[in-house]
Amino acid sequence: MPDMTHAQLDWDAQGQPVSRSFADVYFSRASGLGETRHVFLDHNDLPRRLAELPAGGRLCIGETGFGTGLNFLCAWQLFEQQAPADARLHFVSVEKYPLQRADLQRALALWPELAPYTEQLLGQYLAIHPGFQRLVFAAGRVVLTLLIGDVLELLPELDARIDAWFLDGFSPAKNPQMWRGELFAQLARLSAPGASLATFTCAGFVRRGLQEAGFAMHKVKGFGHKREMLAGRFGEQPAAPGKPWFARPGFQPSERTALVIGAGLAGCATAASLAARGWQVSLLERHAELAAEASGNPQGVLYLKLSAHGTALSRLILGGFGYTRRLLEQVQDASAWQACGVLQLAFDAAEQARQDELAAVFPADLLQQVDQARAQAIAGVALPAGGLFFPEAGWVNPPALCRLLARHPRISLCTHQHAVELRKTAHGWQALDGDRVLAGAAVVVLAGAADVGRFAPCAHLPLKRIRGQISYLPATPASAALQSVVCAEGYVAPARNGSHTLGASFDFKRSDLDLSASEHQDNLQLLQAISTDLGARLRGDRLDPASLQGRAAFRCTTPDYLPLVGPLAEHGQFLRTYAELGKNARKVPAAPCPWLEGIYLNCAHGSRGLVTAPLAAELLAAWLDDEPLPLPRSVAEACHPNRFSLRNLVRGG
Repeated sequence: MPDMTHAQLDWDAQGQPVSRSFADVYFSRASGLGETRHVFLDHNDLPRRLAELPAGGRLCIGETGFGTGLNFLCAWQLFEQQAPADARLHFVSVEKYPLQRADLQRALALWPELAPYTEQLLGQYLAIHPGFQRLVFAAGRVVLTLLIGDVLELLPELDARIDAWFLDGFSPAKNPQMWRGELFAQLARLSAPGASLATFTCAGFVRRGLQEAGFAMHKVKGFGHKREMLAGRFGEQPAAPGKPWFARPGFQPSERTALVIGAGLAGCATAASLAARGWQVSLLERHAELAAEASGNPQGVLYLKLSAHGTALSRLILGGFGYTRRLLEQVQDASAWQACGVLQLAFDAAEQARQDELAAVFPADLLQQVDQARAQAIAGVALPAGGLFFPEAGWVNPPALCRLLARHPRISLCTHQHAVELRKTAHGWQALDGDRVLAGAAVVVLAGAADVGRFAPCAHLPLKRIRGQISYLPATPASAALQSVVCAEGYVAPARNGSHTLGASFDFKRSDLDLSASEHQDNLQLLQAISTDLGARLRGDRLDPASLQGRAAFRCTTPDYLPLVGPLAEHGQFLRTYAELGKNARKVPAAPCPWLEGIYLNCAHGSRGLVTAPLAAELLAAWLDDEPLPLPRSVAEACHPNRFSLRNLVRGG
């Protein structure tokens, strides 16, 4: 995982921030606004380029050194002033030492004219952790992807085509480890043909390094006391080819219409991400309302099961947690979610060792190792051990989040529509129930958990269906003491509407959804392992498992526990096209992937859907709209639907 240390600041006599680590200013003492507009906006020709964007057009800006966010806010302000109403701005910025929120607020208070934009940035500036973090503004018209960590570690993981570069950061004399040939090579790799670049410095080795990387650079008048700066353009050299089975499909739909099948969390999030980009979405649900299956539990836990070793799943969870946590700020209903924190108890030696590793790797604002006394003070009840506390986490009512996501004017929710078959047409895809056509669109997204396997193009996917049952425990005056979610091998949440949610069972064999007294009993045993004190407060020994209320649903997961997100290939043709990989797995054949044009997946999130499904929807929308991916490329590939076909070839299966 990328390291993360917050910026250490001093403040000069004018109230401007100065980096203690680099002994350098964040912006010109003469005028930070003037410097940004002169260096980055004007010398990337952004006023003209934004004004000339076509209807529905977009511009992608890349930046090294987010700092106080001043460049982003100025670019956003100019975008609002110049661009068409339906245009979109993507801003991708790398920052090794992010400011803490209070410091960001103090720094940006220097610029009152940016207050409307500053307020929105501060409102989303939470759960900013190592890796890729996506923030969304202006109903999706402005997207900020923050890469938190070292620029030379994170830019190689970025998949994007940048139209304009803001080469910022502390001066080359004070931060030489950033201004290196490796950085310039990454700027070239990520640049669209003709991409512009501007930077405040005119250091000779910077100019020469950029020229060697393919940028035509020249000196221009600098800002303030700086006599000169650099500006230039990237050439037309083609991008290096990647692995064709993970490439972006060249498919261009004739119209921006999408059919999303399944109105659980993955489907609603997908519909919302597409609608924000101007797509007209038909959201099909076989039940009478959305969130009727695994997304229908009254309380789900916004919980991070992480690895200290930077696995693809761990990086997906970390990015997804931040995205969902910021999304929840839009939910005003107090009964819909609660940022009460989550305690993961160190219930045995193996779990204690795992937590020791995590605490050594991740920052304290994400997770904190607490002893038994501190854990009990946080939870409000007696506990058998200490553990890890996630202060930004909590519980969520998934149906409320689904309703928020599906409430876009471009989304049509169509209930009682049971799609059992797909049919290709000249204009895209149709969903059918027998002979009845339910809906059609240029693109279809399958988001129905394990049910996607019923569709012929997905029959080869190794989906696992797992039954889970939760128990509702009536709250008591004594159980009101519980103040946070507490997890061991199960979880229990503070009361919502007079009931605590306890769970959840895992059953790979049962295929029905009838409530089971034995699974209620198993859940009560989980409660005793979490807290005998809370069990007594809930009168757990007096509860009859056969009379408890609850809910059962099927989770869907894959053998590697990663979801399926992205475009789908025709399986048989894929195996034939890349058969030679069975003999030489290192070879990269040039043959293009045999895509099933217009079919995409967002499913198999298991028990982590609250954390992973909303960000996966952004990933899917990025695949469709050829945008910067919101996750490292290696993580996107690890979630790609083609991965299992590829493994079958390589392993000879």
